[in-house]
Amino acid sequence: MSNNQSGENIFQKLFGSFFHKNDPEAEKKRKLKAIAKTLSKTKYKFYKAGSDQILPQLGKFFFEIYKLISPTQLMFQNQQNPNAFKTLVVDYSLSEEQKKIVDELSEESIKTISASMEFDKLKQKVKSNLDTLSSDFSQDKIREIDDIYSKLMSFRAFCLFDFYFMLKKFDSSLKEREFNKTMKFNPIDASYIADDLKDFLAITWAMPLNKDWSDMMGMFKAIKGVEPIKPAVWNKLMNKLEQMRSANVFEMIIQLTTKDPTYFVSVEEKREQIVETYIEKIRLEATNTIRKLEAEQKDSKIDSIATQIFNTSAITALKYYTDAKSAIFVKKNLGRFEYTKALNYMKAFLLEYVKRDVRDYADLVLIRGKWGASPLSKAMSEAFHTLLENSDKITTFDGKLSEEGGEYGTKLKTLLPRSDRDKEAANIIKTTLRDCNSIAKEFVVNSTKNLIVFAKGTKDLVEDYKKARPELITNWKELDRFAENPIQELAVEVYKKIYLMVNLMQGLLQN
Repeated sequence: MSNNQSGENIFQKLFGSFFHKNDPEAEKKRKLKAIAKTLSKTKYKFYKAGSDQILPQLGKFFFEIYKLISPTQLMFQNQQNPNAFKTLVVDYSLSEEQKKIVDELSEESIKTISASMEFDKLKQKVKSNLDTLSSDFSQDKIREIDDIYSKLMSFRAFCLFDFYFMLKKFDSSLKEREFNKTMKFNPIDASYIADDLKDFLAITWAMPLNKDWSDMMGMFKAIKGVEPIKPAVWNKLMNKLEQMRSANVFEMIIQLTTKDPTYFVSVEEKREQIVETYIEKIRLEATNTIRKLEAEQKDSKIDSIATQIFNTSAITALKYYTDAKSAIFVKKNLGRFEYTKALNYMKAFLLEYVKRDVRDYADLVLIRGKWGASPLSKAMSEAFHTLLENSDKITTFDGKLSEEGGEYGTKLKTLLPRSDRDKEAANIIKTTLRDCNSIAKEFVVNSTKNLIVFAKGTKDLVEDYKKARPELITNWKELDRFAENPIQELAVEVYKKIYLMVNLMQGLLQN
């Protein structure tokens, strides 16, 4: 060859190389050719570049995996709640002492203990158990638990991958979970399963392939009595997959079949910190149980006090400010009448007791009684008359909630049908309910304060009556003659009833 020809060949190569680099399509073909050459040198004969086909060997590979994970697949399909697996892992990792504490913090256990333990001591016991449970988890223990859960979730995702759907593309006659006959896998067009391979890699490469899985398998054996897959068999599969990942076998197949030499799988291992969530769940359940028991105790106490006062806890002294009338607003999430019990009880007490027994006592001591220089008579008199006025005002307020001409009731009735579609109407209803509740609460609070004033005065008079030389009222013997029943007995009864009523109101306002 002449020097001239040699020069021309070199020039042509340089010229061709230059234009290849500036031709994206030519560069892509060059890269794909290099990928095909690299793939052909691996020991995994899953793909035929010339015909762009997936070979039966890949179908057999996936079939063996499918056969291996099939029993476990059924188990996972029957339990879809991921929170159940979190609980499973943490429960398995608990010490015997922790298991005892968790059991004591269950709703059933707390309720059982509450029957034989003072409530304050029960609350302290629950708090102590929660603190102990939380402090018993070291950082190393938490990492160990989170590691098992991470493996479990990736194992679950791997087992739930739809191998059957992909394998049907190799053999359309394949039946689900049929492993007792010889499979006849055929070569298939590679593009036919490209997306399946991508999905498989997204799940599989997220697994900790090079880690020891014996702790997770041991958990299954401890809980279920059997390992889902023999550890030796599973570890062998993990090692094989790790080798395939290192060799980029599946990535190269996808690159070739999708004609995308830049394709790569981007995955990250997902880790959740499940111990804190587990403890918080137990804390929340235990706290709610305590609150529920506390509310039940308060309700029971309230019902008991109401029964002592009225001989029943079912009192309805008002027509409109009631739970029954409030129900429609609650249903539409607009609010409610918040002080129905308190206001109905107060109205009933003012009507049935203040206007009767308290008035009898007030007439004796405030009208017929001869008082010394004491401001007590004025305070008791003002309190008594305020209570009588409040009784009438409560009736008037209740009437305003009537749908027929009541100031508030008419407004609520008019706006209610529009509240579902008219935000302004809904807001006006909410505001009106809040205003009504403020008025109702003020009646309850004000009446309770005046009952306290009258009760304190009554107590002082009871003590004064016992003195050899009374200081507050000087004509007790004369008042005794006017009283239908012994005045001292009447005073004690008035004081007791008001005391009960004040306790009832305080309990209701605290709820």
